[in-house]
Amino acid sequence: MSEEKQNSETVEDPLAEAPVEETATDAPYLNPLEAAELRIAELEKEHGEMKDQLLRTVAEMENLRRRTEKEVRDAKQFSVASFARDMLAVADNLRRGQEAVADEDRVAAEGALKALLDGTAMTEREMLKTLEKHGVKKLNPEGEKFDPNYHQAMFEVPNPDVPNNSVVQVVQAGYVIGTRVLRPAMVGVAKGGPKFVSPAADEESTDDASGEGLDKSV
Repeated sequence: MSEEKQNSETVEDPLAEAPVEETATDAPYLNPLEAAELRIAELEKEHGEMKDQLLRTVAEMENLRRRTEKEVRDAKQFSVASFARDMLAVADNLRRGQEAVADEDRVAAEGALKALLDGTAMTEREMLKTLEKHGVKKLNPEGEKFDPNYHQAMFEVPNPDVPNNSVVQVVQAGYVIGTRVLRPAMVGVAKGGPKFVSPAADEESTDDASGEGLDKSV
């Protein structure tokens, strides 16, 4: 065989197509039913992934909606905080005007003085009602347990007959807006008495004692 002939036999045709790699679905050993089952499995996997993504998106949107509602609610509630805080001085002056008149003088008041006292009291009530309408509430904790979150202790009152750590005097009323303190109540706190028991706990202990009595009598 000549050299020319050998070269012509070894040269590949440049136009010849490269061999195509067969996929799993195109493999000759898969019959149509197996190929269909494989395709169904792939579609189910894609469906599961898309469903998971959709559920996450829905959850994120729900969380965003709740956060937005809370922010709007807080903004609406606390937007009047600065104004309400400025109005506390007016409420204090109305209260001082009421307390400046002794009880006996108030009862004996007539004419213009009575009209003035009644008008002052009505103005104070309407002002507190309007503030409460906008979420501002007055704190008057006399007889309650001292709470440093809402009360400011100004002095202690030694009294063995009054529950310890209870508010015995309110020097200046406090105010809250929602859960935020506009101004703590300035109070006097009892010292040296028995342990403070809340009314709810006292009712529970009374119920327990009544229950014990019934059990014994049966």
